[in-house]
Amino acid sequence: MTLEEFQNDIRAGIPDRLPAAKPYDRQVNHAPRRKDILTEEEKVLALKNALRYFPAKHHALLAREFAGELRRYGRIYMYRLRPDYEMYARPIDQYPARCRQAAAIMLMIQNNLDPRVAQHPHELITYGGNGAVFQNWAQYRLTMKYLSEMTDHQTLVMYSGHPLGLFPSHPDAPRVVVTNGMVIPNYSKPDDWERMNAMGVSQYGQMTAGSYMYIGPQGIVHGTTITVMNAARKRFAPGQTDARGMLFVSSGLGGMSGAQSKAGNISQVVSVIAEINPKAARKRYEQGWVDELHDDLDELIPRIRQAVKQREVVSLAYVGNVVDLWERLAVEDIRVDLGSDQTSLHNPWAGGYYPVGLSYEASNKMMAEEPVRFRECVQESLRRQVDAINKLAARGMYFFDYGNAFLLEASRAGAAVMGREGRFRYPSYVEDIMGPMFFDYGFGPFRWVCTSGREEDLAQTDLLAAEVLEDIRMSAPDDIRGQLEDNIHWIREAGRNHLVVGSQARILYADCEGRTKIALAFNRAIADGRLSAPVVLGRDHHDVSGTDSPYRETANIYDGSNRTADMAVQNVIGDSFRGATWVSIHNGGGVGWGEVINGGFGIVIDGSPEAERRIREMLFWDVNNGIARRSWARNEGAQATIRRQMERTPDLQVTMPHAADDELVRNALNKNE
Repeated sequence: MTLEEFQNDIRAGIPDRLPAAKPYDRQVNHAPRRKDILTEEEKVLALKNALRYFPAKHHALLAREFAGELRRYGRIYMYRLRPDYEMYARPIDQYPARCRQAAAIMLMIQNNLDPRVAQHPHELITYGGNGAVFQNWAQYRLTMKYLSEMTDHQTLVMYSGHPLGLFPSHPDAPRVVVTNGMVIPNYSKPDDWERMNAMGVSQYGQMTAGSYMYIGPQGIVHGTTITVMNAARKRFAPGQTDARGMLFVSSGLGGMSGAQSKAGNISQVVSVIAEINPKAARKRYEQGWVDELHDDLDELIPRIRQAVKQREVVSLAYVGNVVDLWERLAVEDIRVDLGSDQTSLHNPWAGGYYPVGLSYEASNKMMAEEPVRFRECVQESLRRQVDAINKLAARGMYFFDYGNAFLLEASRAGAAVMGREGRFRYPSYVEDIMGPMFFDYGFGPFRWVCTSGREEDLAQTDLLAAEVLEDIRMSAPDDIRGQLEDNIHWIREAGRNHLVVGSQARILYADCEGRTKIALAFNRAIADGRLSAPVVLGRDHHDVSGTDSPYRETANIYDGSNRTADMAVQNVIGDSFRGATWVSIHNGGGVGWGEVINGGFGIVIDGSPEAERRIREMLFWDVNNGIARRSWARNEGAQATIRRQMERTPDLQVTMPHAADDELVRNALNKNE
């Protein structure tokens, strides 16, 4: 397809003449069939909802076709409308657009749907089993058409993948405002999502899928690397300086969890990652993200012993069920140093977790046809998995929940994960590592995309970011110097580790000062020609301010507010009028529908003075909103950080907490009895 044909296809939106029906491509990794949850009247509604994208002359043909999709897959994806052109992030100048910001958003959308990036590309699902960019291909086509027509005096409004339309606004307003899954709280159970998604009225945007900010598994590689490095440090013997010879065991190579093997190598451990889906495991192997594939435990166990003994830096994938792996490790009495789980347990009944004793194919069949029995199998599997983990933990393994709802769903299954006072016996990685060491100090997953698509531009941004962090490190206080040093090492090694999948993107953990100075350096480089095109700035929602989630991002907030969502909502509102190019807010994320509210942004910088103003105003709020909230929760690191920020920023005035003496409070309560 020529560039002109590609651009004409984008501009056409939903074509008046329907494209030919497309065969179901069995070479592609598809989403599992969803369960039959709708009543007959709701199925009628689902079809009518889908047909409203098309003029009446097409309804007879499409009604039969969409009814077949709903029956076979449990959803209406509109496969017929999947574009014929190749799906990937093109250089920004190749998009038909009246507004450069809109072209950048088109680039980001296509990157999220790139088959090298997306978990189930034909179902428009980027990662996590159900993290969708759109609900169907009509929504994709209509959205891209609107973006091609948008001016900087318009804003596109997105309702759970549906483009509501272009509305008059102004150049300082966001170009796109995205909401995903924002349902009435009493209708936020998993089956509510299944029902509303099947009817075509809501979707699960995950964190960065439905907000167009996913950058492939690199995004989670960095966070996983930092987590594994610091988890290993907790188990260092006196005098130990690196993690060589330590064994890390986890599960999940599909979607974002594919980062674990690469993170294990960067952290210098022996990593063993189980993956039940052979296609997902093979994809990571072919991409160079995992070193070896093994499908026989009799072969894998001696290989693990050898790798640990020889202190290798190697990632081993077990193509099989993780419960079989955990149980075998416990029987063999192999010392596991670090353990976790990164299956998509936010989505346990629809492909996020596969129970032991069933094949991948049998599980996919059962979850759709026998959902009650499948649920029972999942919960029995979780109980067995926890029993094996408990045995290894009793022998010295440091096990942590990686924010995927593993402990939550295991507890609901009756597994032995509860400790004293009704709390989990194992910590969340946010409680032990990310919260007190990073989020409280404002460090989080800052990321950027070079819209030129040129490797040399990405290399230049790496150099600029490293220079900024080195300069900050020279005068940094002791409580953040370690984070800076880890990130300087990361960014200097990023190119060698071949982390790019899809767009020319990078991530590192930075605080407000770091993010702002890096962004300003990029803006100057665009202005003077060292960078050839605009840069998109963003972050994972998994950050200091963006997400309210009691089992992950706010797990280390202990004042009782960890189940409130003011922070995430205020974050998005504040970003929207301080200069973000697009903003998004979602129900659901890595821990599940109804368990989290998370918000994100994207900002396009182009070398202009206006971009500099947006950088300074928006990034400042985006970080310090969360630090201020964490400070009010009495987190000591956050209190120190926000005090430093107030000293640097005269206009900033944050309400600070006064500490109450614990004994005084308890005595007061006892005297009133």
